[in-house]
Amino acid sequence: MNRKSHPQVLYDVIIVGGGPAGLTASIYTSRARLKTLLVQSEFLPSQVAITEKIENYPGFPDGINGFELIARFKKQSTIFGTEFIFGEVENIRVEEKGQQNMWQLSIKDGLKGEIKKYDCLSVIIASGARPRKVGITGEDKLIGKGVSYCAICDGAFFRDKDVIVVGGGDTAVKEALFLTGFAKKVTLIHRRDRLRATKILQERISANKKIELVFNSQVIEIVGEDKVRAVKLKNTKTEKEAIISCDGVFVFVGLSPNTDFLKGLVALDEKGYIIAGVDMGTQAKGIFVCGDCRKKLLFQVVTACGDGATAAFSARQYVEDLKGIAYK
Repeated sequence: MNRKSHPQVLYDVIIVGGGPAGLTASIYTSRARLKTLLVQSEFLPSQVAITEKIENYPGFPDGINGFELIARFKKQSTIFGTEFIFGEVENIRVEEKGQQNMWQLSIKDGLKGEIKKYDCLSVIIASGARPRKVGITGEDKLIGKGVSYCAICDGAFFRDKDVIVVGGGDTAVKEALFLTGFAKKVTLIHRRDRLRATKILQERISANKKIELVFNSQVIEIVGEDKVRAVKLKNTKTEKEAIISCDGVFVFVGLSPNTDFLKGLVALDEKGYIIAGVDMGTQAKGIFVCGDCRKKLLFQVVTACGDGATAAFSARQYVEDLKGIAYK
């Protein structure tokens, strides 16, 4: 591996993550004329980018495709001068520069394998989250062989087949509805006696004849060797077990934050979400956070954008204070 030790150009702020939170932050920092670099992951796409249709983002009454929305954000950010690179952040550490401490990010190019170091005055973490696994027998073995976490990515592979959707929230219901465009039958399995999804989505799924709802049931095993053959269920009330044959299993049981690279640097809760104040500031001075990697009540595109704007404003104040040019 070719490791380059010399740092790149000094940035006012480096933003980690290219979803709605990170891109919103970059629009605000670049408009404030802070020298901004945004690091996009090559392997962990924004959850919004793989969303078929977003209906609750203001200004789009007919909805908008997630990939298109991200493309619009990025275009707007580019206009204001944000620089973009692809890579994975290996670590973040304090770099002593005379009387002023800075942050140094080691970023790995996933294709070339080389690591470059980038210095900055402040960091905004917008690394988002990834789909959470159920953690049952057969799940890991059959990923890519019938087990999926993205209907828009893999739905077309299950044309005229029977599929299972695991979950009961907005994402599970929306993905189940999307899968009816391909699958012969969609069975949605939820461990409780009613869905958690928004009422309008519950109405749509109840009216769709290609979808069967199975409540009070938990998937305890995914059955198959070379591909998915069935799922084993256990009733959460009677504990009676059953087998349902299927060709694919789509899992939507929540998210896990992409914060492993931050352990020991900022405060995390028991699930790995970053703990921050109302100004999006963390316990590490000069590091701010926004979006789905932050501990908060509601995980939506609109709240991610609000987080991003706040984090950018706080980072701007912090950088201008360091430079002695803050407006007071």
